[in-house]
Amino acid sequence: MSLTTEAKRDIVTKFGKSESDTGSTEVQVALLTARINHLTEHQREHTKDHHSRRGLLMLVGQRRRLLKYMQKSDLEGYRSLIRELGLRR
Repeated sequence: MSLTTEAKRDIVTKFGKSESDTGSTEVQVALLTARINHLTEHQREHTKDHHSRRGLLMLVGQRRRLLKYMQKSDLEGYRSLIRELGLRR
């Protein structure tokens, strides 16, 4: 099960510049982080689910690329986002 509409709306209002801002890098990274956390919990229960594992690895790669872009373009925003999401980078 993916994120609910209410959860997505909360993430967008928290990290976006406006309520309809779904395309900014901060919002995209926050949405990916929520999906990654959900799939990580799924993987702990279902260790042999290799299809979900592949999807999880693809999401992690996408988030890594977005964070790399954000680090180059907006270093202070990158640092605050990492701190707020609790990522270890």
